[in-house]
Amino acid sequence: MIKPLQWLIRTTILLLVLLAGPALIAACSSQSGQSWRDADRSSAGIAPQPGQTEEAIVQVYGARAYSWRGDFAIHTWIATKVRGASTYEVHDVTGWGYTTVRSRPGEPDTAWYGNPPMLLADLRGEKAEAAIINIRTAIDAYPFANEYKAWPGPNSNTFVAWVIRQVPELNVALPNIAIGKDYLADGVFAKAPSGSGYQFSLNGYFGLMASIREGVELNILGLNIGIDPLALAVKLPGIGHIGLRDPWMDRSTWHKAPVVEQVSDAD
Repeated sequence: MIKPLQWLIRTTILLLVLLAGPALIAACSSQSGQSWRDADRSSAGIAPQPGQTEEAIVQVYGARAYSWRGDFAIHTWIATKVRGASTYEVHDVTGWGYTTVRSRPGEPDTAWYGNPPMLLADLRGEKAEAAIINIRTAIDAYPFANEYKAWPGPNSNTFVAWVIRQVPELNVALPNIAIGKDYLADGVFAKAPSGSGYQFSLNGYFGLMASIREGVELNILGLNIGIDPLALAVKLPGIGHIGLRDPWMDRSTWHKAPVVEQVSDAD
């Protein structure tokens, strides 16, 4: 009886540790009871106006998911603008509509139903032009075009992670709270989304990642905990990245390094 009791105690402690972050975010959230119809969907003003910018642009964004899901995870999407275009095209996946994959004209940096966006990557010029071609090819080849499951995937983060893996220009390390990014399309081994390491994943329920950009992440039931030595940071379920340095894409490739809010904020 001692061993089963020890196992139960350890399992309970592990679950409490994994759920402590989401519980803290939920306690600090101001979204409780807000209807999606009334939620803010306005532009955050991060992206340049397409009519005032000639060059091609590719941006990757993330924002807390709507309602209680935002206590656990973020929703990610990709925005593109070809050279000379007067509008952006936004690419993402949702659980509603005739198809899960959406590519449509729109503002790239809108709030996600009340939650402000965070810029995760920003490509400009020739590199963005090459990336847009590869992004379109990757979207057409996305293997879960008619499938959606919020947990553990395939979902919006599965889609963005898939595209990033197929596009060499997109050296992007997705946040650990992008639940679904570890849901792999084929097999149990794959490159990390940033391309700087590798990961093992059992259908998004359990896995391990080791990467220069992402650091080390342990996935338990879709909740990732880990460390990022380069960013001098820890990664906690629900809370996200807590560290001394910006963990996202190498800003030397950015046109300009904007100042934006951290996704891990509860607001």
